[in-house]
Amino acid sequence: MTAFDTYGTSVHTARQLADLVTDRLGAPFVERDSDYLGVYLLATLSDATRIQVQPNAIPGDDGDNDLYDEQHPHLPVLLVITAPSPDPALHGQLAGIEGLARLTPTRS
Repeated sequence: MTAFDTYGTSVHTARQLADLVTDRLGAPFVERDSDYLGVYLLATLSDATRIQVQPNAIPGDDGDNDLYDEQHPHLPVLLVITAPSPDPALHGQLAGIEGLARLTPTRS
C-alpha cells in the first residue's frame, strides 16, 4: 500500500518550507526541474518516503500556469508526500510547522 498526502501553505516560500522540514526531519532537499512541475525540491527519507515541495502553479502548455491542486488555489506552495505506508510520526512532526495545513491524505 502506498500513502499519499498533500500539505499546503501561503505563509512560506518553497525554499523556506524545505528548510523547515529539513530542520525537523534532517532530510536535505535537492532542487529538481521538471517539464511538468517546473522547479521543485525533493527529499527522500531512509524508508523511501519522498517529500516534494513544489509550487501549486505549474507551467501549462499554452503559456499559462495550471494548478496542481485546483481545490486550493489560495495555497501557492505544496508539500506532497509519497510513502510506502501511512506514517503518523511524520505527520506529527509536520504538524508543528506553523502555517502548514494537511489537505488530502489518501492511500492506494
